[in-house]
Amino acid sequence: MKEIEFNLLTEPWIRVRLRDNTVREVSLTEALVSAQDYVDLAGEMPTQNAAVLRLLLAVLFTVFSRVDAKGEPRPLMQSDDALERWSALWQLGHFPAEPVRDYLEQWKNRFWLFHPTHPFWQVPQAKIGTEYGAAKLNGEMSESSNKLRLFPLYAGQSKEQLSYPQAARWLLCVNGYDDTSAKPKGKGLPSVGAGWLGKIGFIQAQGDNLYETLMLNLTLLRDGRECWGESKPCWELEAPKSAERTEICCPDNPAQLLTLQSRRLLLHRTGENVDGFCLLGGDFFPRENVFAEQMTIWRTMPIKKNEPVVFVPCRHDPAKQFWREFPAVFCQGSGHRPGVVCWIEKLQEKRLKLLDPRRKIHFRISGVQYGDKDFFVNDSFSDSLTFQAGLLDELSKRWTVRINREVQRCEDAAELIGTLCKELKLAGGLDYNQVKGFMEAQKVTEDARAQFYFAVDQPFRQWLQAIDQEQDDPDEAALRWQTRARSIAEKLGKQMVMEAGNAALEGRRIVVDKDKKTEHTILYTAPKAYNHFRTRLWEIYPKTEP
Repeated sequence: MKEIEFNLLTEPWIRVRLRDNTVREVSLTEALVSAQDYVDLAGEMPTQNAAVLRLLLAVLFTVFSRVDAKGEPRPLMQSDDALERWSALWQLGHFPAEPVRDYLEQWKNRFWLFHPTHPFWQVPQAKIGTEYGAAKLNGEMSESSNKLRLFPLYAGQSKEQLSYPQAARWLLCVNGYDDTSAKPKGKGLPSVGAGWLGKIGFIQAQGDNLYETLMLNLTLLRDGRECWGESKPCWELEAPKSAERTEICCPDNPAQLLTLQSRRLLLHRTGENVDGFCLLGGDFFPRENVFAEQMTIWRTMPIKKNEPVVFVPCRHDPAKQFWREFPAVFCQGSGHRPGVVCWIEKLQEKRLKLLDPRRKIHFRISGVQYGDKDFFVNDSFSDSLTFQAGLLDELSKRWTVRINREVQRCEDAAELIGTLCKELKLAGGLDYNQVKGFMEAQKVTEDARAQFYFAVDQPFRQWLQAIDQEQDDPDEAALRWQTRARSIAEKLGKQMVMEAGNAALEGRRIVVDKDKKTEHTILYTAPKAYNHFRTRLWEIYPKTEP
């Protein structure tokens, strides 16, 4: 077994999807210089793709913050320089191979997966950390030693060992999304929480191929406005950081943040395979107002009177469709928007004309859902949304106002569907005054809301994607959607009434104000519930001809 082995710049390990829909493994260098030939990353899971994407971006930020498209040394000093640099790269249609290869060749010795002093993304001193098997490293299994999966995707030797390419991919993913189950080795050390990518609501722009995806996320200006500090990726450090659970200042440059070592890791191998790893807590920093992170959505923290507003990264709700977050993520004046959204808005400004406003832009989110106190991973998820880039422009505010309004109407309609379902259950005999009945009423309400969101999900996405902000009339487009949404809600409501049964038609009285001397009752029947539903639905979606 060689002491120095598997260089990520020459060995194939990054999974990419070709135009014929086949998947191939390529080296890190090849993934960058031939990015235009690949449709997308094709890792085992969306979270793994997010981790690999950030590594590729860290290389590009470092290279093209120092040299121009021709490889000439030219640091970015002003915002106009950054926009000019990005424009030159975009017009090429591919990344210039020479600057990328020259830089990577310079640091080739830091990209060995196995190395006595500088193993890539690892720390030799981590060998004292918590030991895990290969099943914990493999995100498709995410299995600990005391909690085995009943139906694992892998069995036999493939469950106990990973190939070098597999291990390299999952190494990045564990660093970004690791849970909090590992115990510290030192005493009195602070909690670091989940890995950084697990703490944020990850969002990325998506292009027609890997090159475009990387370019659209290459935010050479912070929030589309100001230049960054000097690039400091982790592989340029004199020695890998080894101190356990270290609080640091938030990085002021994307290369350092994109290569943040949330964990101290060290792979363990037997023969030609990796059979486990050791782990310690790594670098962390407070989440408040860390606007250097360009690939997250944000929420405001509760504040006291006369205190400034504080923003923190907001994790995605896996049960909530991405389009329902449109007002908070994409609209100006909604708070602090994701940096990548501000960047796309900047690129398609009419005075710059770097990006066609009528170009379809895809935004993709991904993340993991943790269990109690982030102690274990329950699930992973992803979603996406497509619309014209021009909708992000200030001049398109009339469109975003209407889109926001339609999202809110969908929320109101879902609430109404939930109320109808609950009233039908009460009419059918559900005892709301019993704890069991109360819990069941809550469940059927949530289930009905989810049923409505499922029914409108694809139609809403199609409506949003079809909007041409230069040709369409906002009012007419909104009315078309309202007619469609009302029809979907009416159909679902009618179906619920039909399925409620004969008992709900007759109905029953429910006692309210039970503690008072004179009991008050309300009669619940299916016809009464449906009439109330219809009245409220037409208030949400008034019948107005375009």
